[in-house]
Amino acid sequence: MGMIAGALSGVRVVHLAAAGPIPLATMLLADLGADVVRIDRAAGDGTVTGLASADDPRTRGQRGIGLDVKQEAGRDLLLRLLERADVFLEGMRPGVAERLGIGPQECLRRNPRLVYGRMTGWGQTGPLAHAVGHDLNYLSIAGALHPMGARQTPPPVPLNLVADFGGGGLYLAVGVLAALVERASSGQGQVVDAAMVDGVASMTGLFHAMRERGMWNATREDNLLDGGAPFYRTYATGDGGFMAVGALEPQFYAALLGTLGLDPADWPQHDRSRWPAQRAALAEVFAARTRQEWTDLFKGVDACVTPVLSLAEAAEHPHLRERATFVDVDGLTQPAPAPRLSRTPATIAGPRVGPRAHTAEVLAELGLDAADVGALREQGVVG
Repeated sequence: MGMIAGALSGVRVVHLAAAGPIPLATMLLADLGADVVRIDRAAGDGTVTGLASADDPRTRGQRGIGLDVKQEAGRDLLLRLLERADVFLEGMRPGVAERLGIGPQECLRRNPRLVYGRMTGWGQTGPLAHAVGHDLNYLSIAGALHPMGARQTPPPVPLNLVADFGGGGLYLAVGVLAALVERASSGQGQVVDAAMVDGVASMTGLFHAMRERGMWNATREDNLLDGGAPFYRTYATGDGGFMAVGALEPQFYAALLGTLGLDPADWPQHDRSRWPAQRAALAEVFAARTRQEWTDLFKGVDACVTPVLSLAEAAEHPHLRERATFVDVDGLTQPAPAPRLSRTPATIAGPRVGPRAHTAEVLAELGLDAADVGALREQGVVG
């Protein structure tokens, strides 16, 4: 725990426990110094992945309180929390918060300075607003999945990094921070409608521009950045590992050819008619040695060639070790806070949090004593 207050010190965030993108956003906000309170169900630990909240790095440095917001008393306690909060995040389907009496209108009436962040897959409006979906579905509709992967196989499943975390959690966090900055001058809160399909679409701007200019076609593995270019793709090594080759610029491409002992006259970089043969030839070359041998050969060479590391290997890489990109907290290896601020650095403010770990503590801040909390527990309002 650092002695320096984080950049978001004094910012109070309340969020309804949710899967996917919201926990990533709250981890970022908590690491940056915000006081984050998670509203858990009064019982149970609903997770999609099966990973317990207490084992999830995204819960670190936060507090958990069990509330049944479907009961009037639970809703009232939440609204009391929001009266003194700066940010509220919810990830329910459109209309659900309104039906529970905790929609933007009610919350902003109680606290006009509140930034009300809404996280959904499809957004609050549109024909699909009430449809179910997951990361892969938002990727597919946004046009981001189709260009990925090998030509002969269906598009891959790129983890849930792209829509869930990239187009979802990160865009939600940016929207919330923008609203907080604006509030400093206006004094007013507002609603942030963060939809994963919108965020992913936003991330595809470069490829739309390339397509409009005839620089990108709809055939997978046939373009500059989708594995079509022999100098920007991955190759299997002789021991079952992989190397990532990213020699886009001509000087890096020259270094790649030089290190491999290939004649530049026979290896023009941007003659697309020769790309298939070049890919096949490089596949043979890389298959002839182990991943470690290639790593050693390209060490110190400006060719943008690196080994493809597993999750466990990444945490042990010398560069990431020196930067402490991964840290051990309570026996669990996890990513350190990012990005790095010079004057108000982000820190892991506390341990991971299981469900309802701070119910009494948070309610005490609202003026409820042990007897009050006990009575509410008996009614099933709090957990």
